[in-house]
Amino acid sequence: MFERAGVRIHYVTAGLLPTQNERGRVIVLLHGWPQTWWEWRHVIQPLCREGWFVIAPDYRGAGGSSKPTSGYDKQTMATDIRELLAFLRITSPITLVGHDLGMLVGYSFATLYPTDVERLVLMEAPIPGTKAFQSVATTRFSESRLWHFHLHGAADSIAEMLIVGRELPYLRSFYVRLSSNPDAISLADVQRYVADYTAPGAMRAGFELYRAFEKDEGDNRRALVEKGKLQMPVLGLGGTASFFLPLADEMLSEVAENATVRPIEDCGHWIAEEQPEIFLRELRRFVRDTAGES
Repeated sequence: MFERAGVRIHYVTAGLLPTQNERGRVIVLLHGWPQTWWEWRHVIQPLCREGWFVIAPDYRGAGGSSKPTSGYDKQTMATDIRELLAFLRITSPITLVGHDLGMLVGYSFATLYPTDVERLVLMEAPIPGTKAFQSVATTRFSESRLWHFHLHGAADSIAEMLIVGRELPYLRSFYVRLSSNPDAISLADVQRYVADYTAPGAMRAGFELYRAFEKDEGDNRRALVEKGKLQMPVLGLGGTASFFLPLADEMLSEVAENATVRPIEDCGHWIAEEQPEIFLRELRRFVRDTAGES
């Protein structure tokens, strides 16, 4: 457990921590909603066996981390992660992987601390401030596959009032509806996630990530104007049965100079759980193709 400014960040590590004098293979895995570090359970040990030091945090508001009342804009959450790396004495650039809302934290991290990121993997979310996000945000509620953006972002705790006491069927509907293989997230996994998200303040904290989208839009547009596009290699991964791939090429070219998009076959939204082997294969390929670019 790491703490900064009164906010505790729970994290899991695996593998050998590189010394300050060596350039280690460090990978940071940022989960999405409604998940925790457990999202990466199938890939952590294979990555360790390939020589990676793996860091899988619960971002603020999720899992074992604190559920403060504020700080859910993605730049603040990215700073949590950077302070965690400093606490762990990570000095060399990292490979950063973000999925779903964790992708938005990862993108903000890369805009704020570009020299700390050797390569960036972005999976399954529209980036606030881009044309793709604007398209999603203005889609009619009844037609949008991301209708929950509107519900979760509503003010006055509307989402909490509607969902309290119904967390299991509500959260499970996401794991089933957005997957190509509903069995990839077992009932035991669902119950683990639900236990985390029924902890005091957890559902509210999760919704605050959506309520911060307006600030995220402004922060991301400003970063693009002031700093320009990302220069590190960027890989976009999306499931062929999900919403992300049709948006990805245009969106990533809007924010990154060197972006590649690849599909994950027979997969929905939950890439690391539905197709962990294909995810690892594409990650290996990306690392190999970008070796020595930074």
